[in-house]
Amino acid sequence: MKRKIALFLAASIAALGLLQFTNPVRTNPPAARDLLTVAPPSPAIAAVLRAACYDCHSHETQWPWYSRVAPSSWLVVADVREGREHLNFSDWPSAPERAAKKFDRISEVLDYREMPPKKYTLLHPEAQISERQRQELLDWCEAEAQKARTPASTP
Repeated sequence: MKRKIALFLAASIAALGLLQFTNPVRTNPPAARDLLTVAPPSPAIAAVLRAACYDCHSHETQWPWYSRVAPSSWLVVADVREGREHLNFSDWPSAPERAAKKFDRISEVLDYREMPPKKYTLLHPEAQISERQRQELLDWCEAEAQKARTPASTP
């Protein structure tokens, strides 16, 4: 019986070691049009966006140690890839109507309290946002969406 347990543990350790060769690529490509430079918010809003959103929704991801250890690396990279597909602050649209829709979508997920997700804030408590911060983000998004929808006045 002890021999079987020892063999099982040795096989498990060997399997985990081999899994490390299957880690996915963690990338942070250059930002094309970053939201914080295109539509700079107040420093307080920028700080909340960086703390609660930018890790998954930009090309400025801070890859934690566990993103280098399989199998957790697969989950982290998949979450970041999915987050960037849904919303990427590093590739902000130049078309005003598309930008307005992005701001509307941010407002929607904030209002429904879908973001930041609980599984993220459990490991990153600094990403938790207070009700005041949530309301400030909602107000800012609404103002930016309205600004994007308002045609620029010509002289």
